[in-house]
Amino acid sequence: MDPHDENGNGNGSAEALPPPPPPPAEIPPDVVPIKAEPDPPKKKRVPMARRGSGTKGQKIQLLSNHFKVNITNVDGHFFHYSVNLMYEDGRPVEGKGVGRKVLDRVQETYDTELAGKHFAYDGEKSLFTVGALPGKKLEFTVVLEDVTSARNNGNASPEGRGSPNESDRKRVRRPFQSKTFKVELSFAAKIPMQAISNVIRGQENENSMEALRVLDIILRQHAAKQGCLLVRQSFFHNDPKNFADVGGGVLGCRGFHSSFRGTQSGLSLNIDVSTTMIVQPGPVVDFLIANQNVRDPYSIDWNKAKRMLKNLRIKTTTSNQEFKITGLSEKPCREQTFSLKQRGNENGEGEALEVTVYDYFVNNRKIELRYSADLPCINVGKPKRPTFFPLELCSLVSLQRYTKSLSGLQRASLVEKSRQKPQERMSVLSHALKVSNYDAEPMLRECGVTISSAFTQINGRVLPAPKLKCGKGEDFFPRNGRWNFNNKQLVQPSKIERWAVVNFSARCDTRGLVRDLEKCANMKGIGFEAPFDVFEENPSNRRAPPLVRVEKMFEDVQSKLPGAPKFLLCLLPERKNCEVYGPWKKKCLADFGIVTQCMAPTRVNDQYLTNLLLKINAKLGGLNSMLAVEHTPSIPLISKVPTIILGMDVSHGSPGHSDVPSIAAVVSSREWPLISRYRASVRTQSPKVEMIDNLFKPVSDTEDEGIMREALLDFYVSSGKRKPEHIIIFRDGVSESQFNQVLNIELDKIIEACKFLDEKWNPKFVVIVAQKNHHTKFFQPNAPENVPPGTIIDNSVCHPRTYDFYLCAHAGMIGTTRPTHYHVLLDEVGFSPDDLQDLVHSLSYVYQRSTTAISVVAPVCYAHLAATQMSQWMKFEDTSETSSSHGGVTSAGSVPVPQLPRLQEGVASSMFFC
Repeated sequence: MDPHDENGNGNGSAEALPPPPPPPAEIPPDVVPIKAEPDPPKKKRVPMARRGSGTKGQKIQLLSNHFKVNITNVDGHFFHYSVNLMYEDGRPVEGKGVGRKVLDRVQETYDTELAGKHFAYDGEKSLFTVGALPGKKLEFTVVLEDVTSARNNGNASPEGRGSPNESDRKRVRRPFQSKTFKVELSFAAKIPMQAISNVIRGQENENSMEALRVLDIILRQHAAKQGCLLVRQSFFHNDPKNFADVGGGVLGCRGFHSSFRGTQSGLSLNIDVSTTMIVQPGPVVDFLIANQNVRDPYSIDWNKAKRMLKNLRIKTTTSNQEFKITGLSEKPCREQTFSLKQRGNENGEGEALEVTVYDYFVNNRKIELRYSADLPCINVGKPKRPTFFPLELCSLVSLQRYTKSLSGLQRASLVEKSRQKPQERMSVLSHALKVSNYDAEPMLRECGVTISSAFTQINGRVLPAPKLKCGKGEDFFPRNGRWNFNNKQLVQPSKIERWAVVNFSARCDTRGLVRDLEKCANMKGIGFEAPFDVFEENPSNRRAPPLVRVEKMFEDVQSKLPGAPKFLLCLLPERKNCEVYGPWKKKCLADFGIVTQCMAPTRVNDQYLTNLLLKINAKLGGLNSMLAVEHTPSIPLISKVPTIILGMDVSHGSPGHSDVPSIAAVVSSREWPLISRYRASVRTQSPKVEMIDNLFKPVSDTEDEGIMREALLDFYVSSGKRKPEHIIIFRDGVSESQFNQVLNIELDKIIEACKFLDEKWNPKFVVIVAQKNHHTKFFQPNAPENVPPGTIIDNSVCHPRTYDFYLCAHAGMIGTTRPTHYHVLLDEVGFSPDDLQDLVHSLSYVYQRSTTAISVVAPVCYAHLAATQMSQWMKFEDTSETSSSHGGVTSAGSVPVPQLPRLQEGVASSMFFC
């Protein structure tokens, strides 16, 4: 501290101070003191504005599932009130689903006090009206009969803690069957409806997004009043016509998605078909038998059943009430007891008698029980006050979501049953719009909202397919998004040498397979040596755990081969979900650095072997085909300047496994000027975290263990010691609400990683988000087929301000094509719209695993593949761990996430994920 500081509390003593300075000159009265400016805050990046539209390609007339919306009441206001629900004793209401019933009752009972206003209520804490309610804070009391919420189930049951007998039940029935609620509405905000027109002009702000949210809430409420299941903006009617059994007690339920969107041509209502999974309604026992795939109730695994049933809602045949399942009884029905109060003596004192649930229902209630005696009872009570029902009296209520993950078979069945051809989908959507009857919704009428019944007409363009190169300098011209290698060779064939076959007990004529593979390889120009050997699994190991089977196989291979093989072809007994797959891949790639290809030799023909060789060739460092513009090289802005292309994706555990680490994969191009060769870096991170947190990870002043450093160094080494001056990033799987995080958090980390390598290096960035999870579809007006491959739309249903476009690069063979929605968030390179759209289109043609254009750019697809493959490794790491040890936040703070093993150097830059 300066000794001359004014308070004299410096180090110098007061006497040692120098004489005071002369008095300052008089300060003119009009001087404004200069404010000391803090460092200007770093400017936040926001998604860029559109740079114009593309012009290339053949024009095509299309229809889209957006329906034009008109609003006449633009001068009004939405008033937002927050809702507080309590029981009459002041406890807050926690049960879901009661809110709507209570507010409906408020509206019926207090219509005049509310000046006849209609509500738009979100079912939770927010309520909106058009125009104000009479008062800033309003309180109401209402009574509801026969309420079921999570709270009151325990004591609402007439069979309370011991199920009381008749006269007792009469006494307890009333207070438990009706409930009194207090409702407080307090004014929160006022939103001008004018804000909706801002959305259409692309001037998004808090108000405009909130105004659209109100319109969406009106749609949700409209569906709730029709008794629909609501899943965000998708609605499902309770109509068995819409249910399809997908096995395991799970039904696919078809409904539709409906939401308002601001687009270039104004406000539109986007309606699409949507499918969710529900639990098979009806007797609980039938659901359990189907779910566990057993023959009868006596084979059910009750621990599994308890987990599956918890929190599902049931009705019992004895009363018309709904209950929520809280668990199962410890003992079977004929042994499980409770204390039943007896009729009182003269003093009104009743004795409590221990009775079994079975005896109570059969003797006291005179209900015949056919098969429940030896099965557990369903508990709908509280932990301290159980309430039991015999299993056969319980039925599952309809429209309850099934939230566990589906098996491969269930998923395949669901996809197959929810597929619709374009024409069929259009008629279903027209019908859905009619049935929803939005014209009758009073809230929409108050806003002056009218919705057109016609699909929006759109001008699209069809981009020409890029020319491809194959072997011997020949060209391919893809037709309808596909090509083939008949009588053609691969553009850069590799050599299959120093290799062996291992067979994990697959039934197969292995010698015949090798012979056919050789014949096919020769035709494609791939060099082919005979394998060292074929290793058949020892039959005694077939029943061993997967890790042991892999160990034993490797011991066998090591003992017999002269040196490490370059390649192993692995035959598996099952096509999907073979448990040896994960440990085998990990052993080859992480422990030994050996390229490997797995196959299940069930239906092997020429086409199968060709596809297999495409994968093997890419993994061994070859290339199957490439863009002609890569070969010459003549890609605008890329071939002249070193450019790296990244594909980034994070995959999360399935819904039933919310505690498994998420897996982040970053795929990066190598060997510039090519854009067809890639490598991948894959890391784990905390569960459910969408932003990639390992892009830059300094562990000291000179060391960075992040993903970007790996990608950049590999590019440098493989591209003739050149640093990339352009970095083009394709990011998958983020929603619009996360665009700013991608631009400000992830991009900052990438820039830091670049600066860490070289402080003076300033590459230019392009950031593009690819989305498949949206509800916009396109149709050809008078044709039954899907839109042709290469169809691009960058007007009308696109964003009013930001730079986005829809592309269907692939040929949709089944169902209705789902376009990929690309959002260009940043472009420092300065591509013209045509050049950028061309690049994105071309990157759909460099996927080495197939001879078709794919629906999203190859680097994004590769990132999925790399993450999926390495997530298979995790499954076998240590399955004995308790579920909470997989990282994430616990009461003790953050748990470290288990790290994935690194790939050996020999395969780290290979296309192992192909």
